[in-house]
Amino acid sequence: MDKLVIEGGRRLSGTVTISGAKNACLPILAATLLSDDRSVIRNIPALRDMSTMLKILKNFGVRAQQEGSAVTVEPHGYKKYIAPYEQVSTMRASVCVLGPLLAKQRRAEVSFPGGCVIGPRPIDLHIKGLKALGAKIRVERGYILADGRNLKGGNVYLGGHFGSSVLATANVMMAATLAKGETVIENAACEPEVVDLTHFLIKMGARIKGVATHRLVIEGVKKLHGAEHSVIPDRIEAGTYILAAAATKGDITLKDVIPDHMVALIDKLTEAGLEMKKIPGGIRVRYVRKLRPMDITTLPYPGFPTDMQAQFMSLMAVTDGISVITEKIYPERFIHISELNRMGADILLEGASAIVKGVKNLSGAPVMASDLRASAALVLAGLVAKGRTDVQRIYHLDRGYEKIEEKLLKLGAKVWREKDK
Repeated sequence: MDKLVIEGGRRLSGTVTISGAKNACLPILAATLLSDDRSVIRNIPALRDMSTMLKILKNFGVRAQQEGSAVTVEPHGYKKYIAPYEQVSTMRASVCVLGPLLAKQRRAEVSFPGGCVIGPRPIDLHIKGLKALGAKIRVERGYILADGRNLKGGNVYLGGHFGSSVLATANVMMAATLAKGETVIENAACEPEVVDLTHFLIKMGARIKGVATHRLVIEGVKKLHGAEHSVIPDRIEAGTYILAAAATKGDITLKDVIPDHMVALIDKLTEAGLEMKKIPGGIRVRYVRKLRPMDITTLPYPGFPTDMQAQFMSLMAVTDGISVITEKIYPERFIHISELNRMGADILLEGASAIVKGVKNLSGAPVMASDLRASAALVLAGLVAKGRTDVQRIYHLDRGYEKIEEKLLKLGAKVWREKDK
């Protein structure tokens, strides 16, 4: 198993190109199952999660091949509808094949999904939404068994305890594209990744109104065709490099980003004192003055993203003053606190809030990554810490950050990969 080794204390500067959005690629690849025709999806990053999704597609009898950043999917004639545990268990987003299988094959057997350990993430909204479209669903042996022979349009409300669900919105929307009649999804998620999926479905011939709003109206069609599409940039990867610039007092230009997708993060960091300027096709980030501590609360889009909470905490850990970080999406998503404290941070957990007292310096230490975004937070901490930091279990990082050590090296970091003993 690999680990990432970082010699901290170096100021980052230079240019980094942001990859395609992982959380947009996965449901879009799943959506190719809705057609018999060839589709080409571009700007696909080389990530472990992409490899997993391609394996799942191939398991159904679909031809799927990646060349560079383009994936060609040819689903013609596929008949299988079972997504097995050994594939689905490693990645939560694999559950998004449920809607397309139900719509196209009229049946699906999908194992309960796995992924990062960040607290309970039930799929009750997926099941509720698909049942509202006439699907018969039961759970047996750890599998979701779905019968869609009577799939039809319906009214669906997707509000959950912590807001709307991105993957549930994707699943219900994809199923509705081939359901008979009209479907109305209320309280739909409107994250950029959902919007990108909607644009791809429309290219395939889907009839969808209300794009980028909390109310989607889908008129079912008899057939969808293949399409070509380029995935949006990854706003979470971009945000991570922005925070790396802030933490190391650096100067980084990010290419291939959409600043409008990061309004909450940009607003908070600008308020903290970080200089951020939009440039054609990107953004330049410069540390020009001492940053102020900030309080944030994670919320559904366009609020502050839960996927940036851990990385933001790393920055606040070395920002003088007291910050309060409240997690409203996944209240148990704080496993990284103990690892940051091992490096000298002063963070106290109080319920769903972390009280962060900024310290002057962190010190390098062996740390253990618990999930994808916690991994990124530990990398950021390692970049500013004095001495050597060993980030173990970086297979999490490989799920969501393309060529992270190469990109950091180009920015001036001292970082390399080693086999963990």
